[in-house]
Amino acid sequence: MNKSEKLADLRHFLARYGLPHDRPAIPLGLPAADDVLGGGLRRGALHEVFAGDWGASGFAACLAIQAAGQTRDKKPLFWIRPDYEALEYGALSATGLLELGGDPKNLFLLRAPDAGEALSATADILACPHVGAVVLEISGTPRCLDLVASRRLALLAEESGVTLFFLREGAVPEPSAAVTRWQVQSLSSHPDDDDWGSPRFTARLTRHRLGALSDFTLQWDIENAIFRDAAAHSGAVAAPLADRPAEAPRQRRA
Repeated sequence: MNKSEKLADLRHFLARYGLPHDRPAIPLGLPAADDVLGGGLRRGALHEVFAGDWGASGFAACLAIQAAGQTRDKKPLFWIRPDYEALEYGALSATGLLELGGDPKNLFLLRAPDAGEALSATADILACPHVGAVVLEISGTPRCLDLVASRRLALLAEESGVTLFFLREGAVPEPSAAVTRWQVQSLSSHPDDDDWGSPRFTARLTRHRLGALSDFTLQWDIENAIFRDAAAHSGAVAAPLADRPAEAPRQRRA
């Protein structure tokens, strides 16, 4: 075992020793969703967000804002992405984060040369318990992203209490250590909304290791940084998926 591995093991031991017995959940704000999730998203865990369109990044940002802002003193939010994603999907806007209710002063953007380096950087940041949340954005299915890598990130998140949101674009769901998995698409803002309108999403909870599955139509409340029931404005009804069979494991592509 080399020096860096010994230091990593020591960090993991210290983080585990100080692990609180009961971390409060991250409530989304929509009672129907929080009931399915058992009070909200599990803190210090891995949550996957799969993009159905361009709106998934906004949904991930909203979740990260909630995770980083649920404490009395707001903690840093790290957004990590390889160079390809930064060039393909555009730069993140501090103004946009502010309009969503986030604090740009606590946002740290990190670009890595490739997916492997992005995973490595994420692991290092997750080891610090003073971070509020991490968003890791990776497109496709690179070879370095396998079940072992997913389990390592999930373990680090659990030990430090830092919540990780894994944003996947152009990817097919595969076996992972995620506690929840969301398939997200954007909706048009309601015409009665002021200014540019509140972001709205359809979010399908397709994996939940701790409970049931369901579909939700969510509207982001910018002033309070929580989700509301967008179906109440549009008349749509969220379809429960309690009887949906669990996802069958898929073979990892070479």
